[in-house]
Amino acid sequence: MSRLLYILVVTVLFLNVSACGDSNEKSNVAANADPSEQATNTITISKAQFDGEGMELGRISQQNFPVEVVVAGTIDVPPQNKAIVSAFAGGYIKRTPLLIGNKVKKGQPLLTLENPEFIQLQQDYQESFEQLNFLKSEFDRQKSLVAENITSQKNFLKAESEYKRNLARYNGLRQKLKMLNISPDNVEKGILASEATIFAPIDGNITKVNVSKGMYVSPADEIMEIINTDHIHLELSVFEKDIMNIKKDQKIRFKISEASAEYYEAEVYLVGTSIDADSRTVKVHGHLHDDENHNFAVGMFVEAAIITSNKSINALPIESVVVQDNNHYVITLVSEGNEGSVFETKAVKIGDSYNGYTAIAEMGDLKDSDQVIVKGGFNLLSETGGSD
Repeated sequence: MSRLLYILVVTVLFLNVSACGDSNEKSNVAANADPSEQATNTITISKAQFDGEGMELGRISQQNFPVEVVVAGTIDVPPQNKAIVSAFAGGYIKRTPLLIGNKVKKGQPLLTLENPEFIQLQQDYQESFEQLNFLKSEFDRQKSLVAENITSQKNFLKAESEYKRNLARYNGLRQKLKMLNISPDNVEKGILASEATIFAPIDGNITKVNVSKGMYVSPADEIMEIINTDHIHLELSVFEKDIMNIKKDQKIRFKISEASAEYYEAEVYLVGTSIDADSRTVKVHGHLHDDENHNFAVGMFVEAAIITSNKSINALPIESVVVQDNNHYVITLVSEGNEGSVFETKAVKIGDSYNGYTAIAEMGDLKDSDQVIVKGGFNLLSETGGSD
């Protein structure tokens, strides 16, 4: 019994000594720990590093941010800058030397058509022209005779009717020849053409070619499309709920989402007055700034924002906000010393960026009086391992 009691006492004493030893070891570790390991959201920056990286301090400020209506649309041209080329009479394509992308001038030959009916039309016109001279002389003669009561009124009226009927036919055939770009004056001289040439109605670039050599086209067929991009514009669709806020001369920011992330500028020029029954949208026409220096193509899809007003928001320069693990931080000054300065990271939530500033949507622990690294702090978190 005494031996068992002795064993229990020794065991208790051993456990107490071990516990004290562990406690002392933990205390020593805590006392000797690196402060930067105890508070991992602080960063110490030497004065040399601060100056060498070109760092600057600043404070949060109120900045004007635009209130925008986000819309979609396309690059387009005015109706007078777009032309569909078709034939006034059917025929077979004889020559079509131009391709998509070719630049053409107004009045430039585009293609030629052949059709035996063109010859027949010219023959009819020539016959009408020859008859017209005779009928005009007969009409004048009957007019003189009836005035002198030498002939009857019936003969005069018959001569007048035949002359005017042929005159109408002559004028009609003459206009048809002009529409086919065949010279009526040449036909009157006996010079007949077997081809009809179609000329460019406007300056521009060929954007569609729907025919090939030897193909028959009718007046209903679209042979080519020509678009003049000297004046392009935005054709935007604004939803019914937003249209009351849209006014002439408001600024527009837009980008070609499929081609570039760059933003371009325009302004509202016309606001539609009717709503599309299916989409419940209104068309808004925008004029581009500096459009001649950009290679926009008609039909490009655009994402745009119409700036309807401005509001004052807490903001910092864009470079102030650093990103790590999809979180946003700012680096604020804690203290300054001879050896350097201590900074800490504070999590924030951001909004839009505009004119070099980023809106601070939720400040978290950030205060208006905090001094923030507004320049040169972009790589600090990656260098220090970030904040936990």
